[in-house]
Amino acid sequence: MRVLFCGDVVGRSGREAVMQNLPRLRRELDLDFVIANGENAAAGFGITLELSKELYQAGVDVVTTGNHVWDQRQAIPAIAADPFMLRPANYPPGTPGRGSGVFPARGGKRVFVVNLMGRLFMDAIDCPFQAAERELRNHRLGGGGGGSADVILVDMHAEATSEKVSMGHFLDGRVSAVVGSHTHVPSADHQVLAGGTAYITDTGMCGDYGGVIGMVKQEAMMRFVRKMPADKLTVADGPGTLCAVLIETDEKTGLAKRIAPLRLGGRLQPAMP
Repeated sequence: MRVLFCGDVVGRSGREAVMQNLPRLRRELDLDFVIANGENAAAGFGITLELSKELYQAGVDVVTTGNHVWDQRQAIPAIAADPFMLRPANYPPGTPGRGSGVFPARGGKRVFVVNLMGRLFMDAIDCPFQAAERELRNHRLGGGGGGSADVILVDMHAEATSEKVSMGHFLDGRVSAVVGSHTHVPSADHQVLAGGTAYITDTGMCGDYGGVIGMVKQEAMMRFVRKMPADKLTVADGPGTLCAVLIETDEKTGLAKRIAPLRLGGRLQPAMP
């Protein structure tokens, strides 16, 4: 299978990068399934029902989130009602929404998506490693070989690179891919691990790289220069770059054969898989 994961969609620039390019990419790359992290879609902070619909119409099959998932109050009932939007699975029991799901893909295939959030330098929520074990308890990789899913992809939304790399090795051989999100800067360590799991520490963002991780640069810089409280950050609105990774999996085992970066538009050096 051919699965595309798009990094954090940040504001209008990020949404436009996805909406303008994804329909064509689905055709040209012969994609079976597309996932996007949408937690920054609403002016950099959270997501709304209307914005999730824009992503679905562009060709996104599932939207994952992270630490900004509750920034827009209207997202709470939306996530509870939307079967194609996930919040991190390691939120405490009783939190609205769900952290994983099995979703239909092209050709009758099944994709199991798990959304996790790290704890280092972030919210003190439940352990993502225990949550991963719990989510995988009833799902085995390899639809063609008798498993419950043809592809299993984990969005590891975390700040610390060590925590992300550890999750990659922890799940190596049991899932198709562990892809990192949250830091908004694409890393260069995309690889297939020893056990056959595709991995990247951070996919990067879909947004304006002329600012500071998608925000207006002057406001962000002055927070460091003055070390004083400042006005709320506003999202940068320059040309957006679509940052994603393409994962190709073995039809029988569900393990990864290849992972390749995709960067399109905006200021970054382009890359096509």
